[in-house]
Amino acid sequence: MSLTVLKTENLGISFGGLKAVEGLNLEIKKGQLYGLVGPNGAGKTTVFNMITGVYKPTTGKFWLAGEDLTGKAQETINHKGIARTFQNIRLFNNMTVIRNVMVGLHNNPEFKCGIFSSIFRLPKHFKAEKAMRERAKEILNVVGLYEERNNISCNLPYGKQRKLEIARALATNPKLLCLDEPAAGMNPHETEDLMRIVRRIRDEFDVTILLIEHDMKFVSGLCDEITVLNFGNVLAQGTPDVALNDPEVIKAYIGG
Repeated sequence: MSLTVLKTENLGISFGGLKAVEGLNLEIKKGQLYGLVGPNGAGKTTVFNMITGVYKPTTGKFWLAGEDLTGKAQETINHKGIARTFQNIRLFNNMTVIRNVMVGLHNNPEFKCGIFSSIFRLPKHFKAEKAMRERAKEILNVVGLYEERNNISCNLPYGKQRKLEIARALATNPKLLCLDEPAAGMNPHETEDLMRIVRRIRDEFDVTILLIEHDMKFVSGLCDEITVLNFGNVLAQGTPDVALNDPEVIKAYIGG
C-alpha cells in the first residue's frame, strides 16, 4: 500500500461570511505529482496557505505522513516537511545563487554546528559550511543552475529565478514540495525544461509534489492526478484526462 503523504478532511476556511474553500478532501500518495487547478479565484493558493500555516483552517484537518499539523505555525510545518514556492518570487536578491540555497539548508539537523562554533569559527563551523556548499551545488545541478551559482540572484533572468526558488524550497528537505504556479511567465521552451526538472526532483530527491498551475498542457503532461476547484469547491478529481473533460470543469473554464 502506498504511503499517504498529505491528507485533508473537510478542510475549509472562511473570511467573514465568505467561504473561500469548503469541504476539501485530498489524499496524495508518496511520489505523486499532484495538481490543484481551477479558474482565478478558485481557492488554490488559499489551500496552500492553509497547509503551510499562513492561514489557520476554520473547518477540517490535514495530516502530513499521518501527523496532524492543523493550525500549527509556519516554521513548525516547514520543519515537519512541507515546503513551498510563491506566485511572486521571494528570493534574497542581494545574495548569490548558492547562498540562497544554503539558507534553506539551515533547516537540516545534519548541517547544524551550534552558535558557539559559528561565533568562534571553530573547525566544526567550517566543516558544516563545506558540507552545505556541496549539497547546494548538487541541488543547483538538478535545477540547471550550477553554472550560475556565484551570480547575484537578482541578476538572473525570470525563468531562472523561478528555478532558484524551487531549489531553495527543496533545500529544506521536504516530504511535500508545494509549487505555486511554477511555470507562470515562462516561454514554451522554459516550460518544457521545467517539466523535466520537476520529474527529476521527484525521482532523485524522493519527494512528493503538489502544484498549482494554469497551463493545462503543463498539468496534463506532468500530473498523475488533479483536483479542480471553483469558488472554493471541488468540481472534479482524478487523472487529468478524466477531470479536465468533466462537463462541470469545462463549464467553469469557458462558461455556458
